[in-house]
Amino acid sequence: MIVAKGLLKVYQLSPSGKEQLLRVVEPGGYEGENALFGEKSNNLFSESLQKTEVCVLKQSDFKKLLKDYPQLSLKLLTINAEKNAKVEEQTQFLTMERIEERLATYLLDLAKAAESSQVKIPMKMKELAGFLGTTPETLSRKLKTLEEAQLIKREKQTIQILDAERLEEI
Repeated sequence: MIVAKGLLKVYQLSPSGKEQLLRVVEPGGYEGENALFGEKSNNLFSESLQKTEVCVLKQSDFKKLLKDYPQLSLKLLTINAEKNAKVEEQTQFLTMERIEERLATYLLDLAKAAESSQVKIPMKMKELAGFLGTTPETLSRKLKTLEEAQLIKREKQTIQILDAERLEEI
């Protein structure tokens, strides 16, 4: 699936049924490429976070594209290497002991990607909490703590980073 419009969350379920957000796919991104190579994944799921349009590519069409455009193979390998690096980064990210570290890193990464000190969180707070490996209640408390310390200003899903240097120190 290639996301044409909207946002698609990709998650897995633990044996107890708990959802663990793995990534959010934005327009131009794709998910499910393993199926194109014949690998099925029964533990990955996706769900739209807003009105989303996706393009579905069939395995036979994909194979024909690769034969007709061999340079596409190299581009896909590069993109998949980047995707794997992000998975490794997420694994390392979750080993940070304190939720404050994970939250600060996430906000700073969003700001860096947006090239702005004002960012919009692209998912619901419940999903962000799962992504950060915490509960929505703890996430809410930590956001409030950052606000009280005047490191951020929050209005619903929009966060203004007021002091990036102090946020990095966390």
